[in-house]
Amino acid sequence: MKKFLKRRVLGLLPALALAFALPVGALAQDLVPVGEAVGIEAVTDGLLVASLSKVETASGEASPAADAGVLPGDVITRIDAEEVSNAEEFAKALAGLDGSSVELTVLRDEKTLQLEVTPAMDTSGVWRLGLWLRGSVSGIGTVTYYDPETGEYGALGHSITDADTGVLLPIGEGSICDASISDVRRGERGKAGELHGSYDASDKIGTVRANTEHGIFGTAEGFDGQPLPVAETDEISDGAAVILANVSGDEVREYAVEISALDSNNERLLITVTDPALIEATGGIVQGMSGAPVLQNGKLIGAVTHVLVSDPTRGYGVTIAAMLAENDAA
Repeated sequence: MKKFLKRRVLGLLPALALAFALPVGALAQDLVPVGEAVGIEAVTDGLLVASLSKVETASGEASPAADAGVLPGDVITRIDAEEVSNAEEFAKALAGLDGSSVELTVLRDEKTLQLEVTPAMDTSGVWRLGLWLRGSVSGIGTVTYYDPETGEYGALGHSITDADTGVLLPIGEGSICDASISDVRRGERGKAGELHGSYDASDKIGTVRANTEHGIFGTAEGFDGQPLPVAETDEISDGAAVILANVSGDEVREYAVEISALDSNNERLLITVTDPALIEATGGIVQGMSGAPVLQNGKLIGAVTHVLVSDPTRGYGVTIAAMLAENDAA
């Protein structure tokens, strides 16, 4: 069954924060720059606390989880001795609540905490903890590169984060699927655009192994294209470049851009779309184009990652050096 997905772009997606230094020659490899849109389906490793809620009890409102110190962005991995990695396991663990306190094991900022929560009975007689949880994510993004020797790919150029909390989602397992772009909401000043598309979630073409600050990574069945050399960071220069983007159907086209800056950490690019055809079609950079490969002088230099809502023809990218180093570390 096809799933039609509409996603929104944040004003400026979270700035990339990690820096990596690679020795000269470490990037001496050829990769296929892809540019294809794919559907992404993933479940979290544990359940993310999207928000806290109040419980309406016979004696008034109660906030069990909040009172225990649970915070939005926490990831619940265990209730008492029971591991919980999805909504079904969580519901099963809660089925035996009788008003006694339970111990939640949560991950917060890479630390493990144990928090004791006393459930409250709502007006319908059900014991509740006062939590809104999220356990899966889906959307459309762009594949940056494919390594024909290893079968590995990299996509997005930035992490998959929770829309409400901004927390990087710990992915337990996931998959990518072929996608087709049906239409585009053009980006305008003050209003980010987005690609609309569909994919068959059962028709998997690859896995998601890791969700990191500089992209998602996994293995795939393969992507067509001519492998190109990977650029060292010091080979990237201001001036003309191109991106490969899929903004209609399943067609990947080359569009002209300008590279106008490389930040002090040598990992983030400032990109300006100059191609009239892309500006006409999308207004510039839009949601769903994250991961579009950037090419310069016949080499793969990075991926599109961000859009500036104040000017959708401009945005940011991550260098391929930073992206590959993150993949190696994941």
